[in-house]
Amino acid sequence: MKSKIAIIGAGPMGLAAAFQFAKDGHKPVVFEGADRIGGMTATFDFGGLNIERYYHFHCTSDTDFMKLLEELGISDKLKWKATKMGFYYKTRLSPWGNPIALLTFPGVSLLSKIRYGIHAFYCIKLKNWKNLDSQESTAWIRRWIGEEGFKVWWQKLFEYKFYNYASELSAAWIWSRIRRIGTSRYNLFQEKLGYLEGGSETFLSAMKVYIESRGGEFRLGEPAIKILHSGEQLSGIQTPKGTYEFQKVVSTIPLCYIPSILPNLRKDLLDQFKAQKSIAVVCVIVKLKKQVTENFWVNINDDDMDIPGMVEYSNLRPLDCTIVYVPYYMPSEHPKYAESDEVFAEKVKLYLMKINPSLMDSDFMEIKCNRYKYAQPICGPKFLDTLPPYSLPIKDLYVADTTYYYPEDRGISESIGFGRRIAAELGKK
Repeated sequence: MKSKIAIIGAGPMGLAAAFQFAKDGHKPVVFEGADRIGGMTATFDFGGLNIERYYHFHCTSDTDFMKLLEELGISDKLKWKATKMGFYYKTRLSPWGNPIALLTFPGVSLLSKIRYGIHAFYCIKLKNWKNLDSQESTAWIRRWIGEEGFKVWWQKLFEYKFYNYASELSAAWIWSRIRRIGTSRYNLFQEKLGYLEGGSETFLSAMKVYIESRGGEFRLGEPAIKILHSGEQLSGIQTPKGTYEFQKVVSTIPLCYIPSILPNLRKDLLDQFKAQKSIAVVCVIVKLKKQVTENFWVNINDDDMDIPGMVEYSNLRPLDCTIVYVPYYMPSEHPKYAESDEVFAEKVKLYLMKINPSLMDSDFMEIKCNRYKYAQPICGPKFLDTLPPYSLPIKDLYVADTTYYYPEDRGISESIGFGRRIAAELGKK
């Protein structure tokens, strides 16, 4: 007899777990506090355009994502495109992301450029990250590329994404980000990224149909407020709408919520969950009548801009308008996070007009700000040592989020792979 299984959270990891359970003959029930599935991949109506609230792209190394698309019968919807990168430095937009762009980059010594290139090559070729696990990232980068290169190419990224946590990140986590992008290429000179026709909604809709067609259920707008257990015996979950009995539960919501939904968990484990830190995001999405740059990604080092970069998404996925994402990452306790959406929107408008002086007020069609308090985990040196096991002392209860596939950064493919793995593991118990 198949077990009664609850999934908490309908982001990519929760959906992947539900998919695997459904595939294995179970009928999972997915509880989600929002009114839609997808988590940070969820879409919204942006003036008639169905678009993701936060930017997403796919790399050639995203094997778990591509395998799932094949199983869903929608692998033909994944398209690959040659994309460009830029770097805005000293009021000048320069090409970036290939050896020629590095050598011709203005205002930096040849020695720094050579050191940067050697470091990038090393990161792409390195496969065993264990030696990087205990190292702090900014010191590691400085040792490789020097102080000049760090200040030009890296410092703003750390400062404007992590603020007071900038010197508390694992070198292994930074390495994984460099390697993922560096290996997704046609060749040494050309980046290669992927997008789904129809955006993330294509994948999300197919997942929902698959799960429901095999007897799975979705309870949207119904968050889990407590996981019920007596000692080590799991009994179910509680939501604002009632109490439900379940034999197995998988939670995929951010770890910071675990102390509130499992208040009677063993103290040492609760302390580990409470110690996890995250960065929030205010993601400004802009719709324009014309192109800002020809790049998908632009890194930014400018004293007048408090952002490390922007993503011109429509230079990857073809759209009838220009779509630009400008993410403001910061700790949620930072005073800036309390500023109004209008403040962020106005700054972004000014920044885009500085990067492309030909832009006029009339080119801006719509601006929207989306916020998420737990957007980016802070992964310090020896990060895995700080995490409690995902299989808790409560029988048949698994608890995980994007931190559990460290050193990989949060990503759709990684969440899918991990979600399916723990569902297959728990389903066999």
